[in-house]
Formats: sequence, structure tokens, C-alpha cells
Amino acid sequence: MSFGGTMANNASELQEQGIALFMRHDYDAAADVFRQAQEAYLAEGKRDMAAEMQVNLGLVGRALGNYDSAVELMNEARQVFAELNDTSREAQVIGNLGGVYMAQGNTEQATTLYREAADTFRDLGDQERYGQTLLAIADIQFKAGKLMQAAATYEIALDNISEPSFRQKLMKQIIGIKNKLVGGGAPAAEEPSVAPAEGDMPVEAPKEQ
Repeated sequence: MSFGGTMANNASELQEQGIALFMRHDYDAAADVFRQAQEAYLAEGKRDMAAEMQVNLGLVGRALGNYDSAVELMNEARQVFAELNDTSREAQVIGNLGGVYMAQGNTEQATTLYREAADTFRDLGDQERYGQTLLAIADIQFKAGKLMQAAATYEIALDNISEPSFRQKLMKQIIGIKNKLVGGGAPAAEEPSVAPAEGDMPVEAPKEQ
């Protein structure tokens, strides 16, 4: 096996180790391992994977409440994906940025970013991520007391998710029954960007490639 192949395997193993630590909420240790993985990917010339590790570091920052650092890290990763013309992963980072602002309590900025991500997912034909990001918007609308808009957005989201959870299926049935009772569909969700979100959308935890 070549040295390059060994390095790639080490980077992948470090990534998996970091994810495991993150899922156990051992954030400081996860950050150390993600940095090692990032360096390993950079040594391989894999800017895209190094940028993903940077997103994961941003997610660690979010989990620790270091929101400014998380935003900075994710914006840097976003720039890398933009330079690589990787529209899908750039949109995923935008969705993750929305999650950071949401955790910070800035729902206005979170919604703006979710919509931007969702518009891209929709244009790319990525129905799953489009639907998942719409769920994030619906949650914001619901918490803001915009119940009818939330129901409409939720309905659109579920139409785009291939394997909704039991709770989501139940909600879809309830919305369908309500629509029949009132003699029509729910009010249209906010346009033109009804739209969205690890991150995974938004990807909430580091994702394994």
C-alpha cells in the first residue's frame, strides 16, 4: 500500500473516531481528533474533506456554545466548497450555519439561511434535504405562533421526505384531515423561498463519508 493510501485511511479513521466522540458529547476530545483528521486530509490534498472536518469543528463549537467561532469556521468551509463549485455541500454548510444561529436564538438569521439552503436543495433536486430543511423552518414558524404557516410548510416538507418518522406520518394525517374539514388546503407557506438546512438538514451532527 502506498503512503498516500495509508494517510487516507488514517484520515478516515480519525474522522470516524471524532464522530464517535461527538456523539458521546465528548466535544473537546472530538475537536482534537477532527483537527488531526483535517490535517491528514490536507496532507492528501483533499480540500473538500478538510473543509468537512472544519464544519464538524463548527458543530463542536455550536454544541459548546461558542457560536462566533462556529460561524467563522463554517463560513471558511463554505468558501472552500464555493471555490470547488460543490453546490450541494455549500448548501449543507449554509443549513448548518442556520442551526448555529437558531441555537443562538437568532431565528431571523436562521430562517434566512435555511431558506437559502433550501432553495439550492430544491434547484438541485435534492428532495430529502429540501424537506428536512423545511421542517426546520416549520419549527421556527410554529414557535413564533404562525400555526397555519407552520402546518403548510410542514405538509410540503413531508411530501419531500422519503422515509418520514412515525410522528411525522401522524402529523401528515392530522393535517390532511384538517384540510378536508375546512374544505381546502392550508394557506400557502411563505414564498418565494419556501425553501429549505449537518448538517444532516440541516446536518446536526458530524457526518461520516
